[in-house]
Amino acid sequence: MRSHTRSYTTGSRDIVLDLTSDGQEFVRDLGSGLLHVFVPHATAGLAILETGAGSDDDLLAALAQLLPADDRWRHRHGSPGHGRSHVAPALIPPYATVPVIDGALALGTWQSLCLVDLNVDNTERTVRYSFLPG
Repeated sequence: MRSHTRSYTTGSRDIVLDLTSDGQEFVRDLGSGLLHVFVPHATAGLAILETGAGSDDDLLAALAQLLPADDRWRHRHGSPGHGRSHVAPALIPPYATVPVIDGALALGTWQSLCLVDLNVDNTERTVRYSFLPG
C-alpha cells in the first residue's frame, strides 16, 4: 500500500474544500485499485458531492441548521458551538474510498472529493491518501 499525507489550511470559517485534483495527482501513475482518503481529526469529515454549482454551500447551510453554532453543546471549549464540530463526523465520516481505473479516479461527472470542516478553532488539517492496488 502506498500512503501520503498533505496539509491544508481551512481558515476561520466553515468550509468545503475540493481535494479531487490532489487525489487524482496521487493515483496518476498507480494503475487500478482503490484510493482511500482519511482525515485523522475528530472534527472534520470527507464527502463526495458536486461543487461549484451551490451544492457545497447547500451542504454547509444544511449542517448549520442541523448543528447550530451556539451554546447547546455539552462539549464546550473554544469558539461558541465548538461541540457541533465533534458531532459532524457522525454525519460526514472522516473517510472516503474511490475506485481508481488505470490511474484515474472513477468519480461521476459532477462528483468531487471534499474535506468538510466546521471547526474554526483548528485551521490546519492533515489528509492521508492511501492507494490499495487491485
